[in-house]
Amino acid sequence: MAEFKEPEWIFPFEGMLIGDSFFIPTLDPSHMLYAIERGAKRSQIVIRCFVTQKDGCLGVRAWRIA
Repeated sequence: MAEFKEPEWIFPFEGMLIGDSFFIPTLDPSHMLYAIERGAKRSQIVIRCFVTQKDGCLGVRAWRIA
């Protein structure tokens, strides 16, 4: 069985205002949650993430809350 590798993502933290969100499709939501939360911490912003679906695709949505 071939191993699936996630693409490299660039998160839009710098341009986000409080209330803005983005969705990242993924087959490995736990890894994506970790990556988004780690990136937000480095950017010194507060986010809230949820595993969800958009247009039938599994993924993670992140909202800037502070």
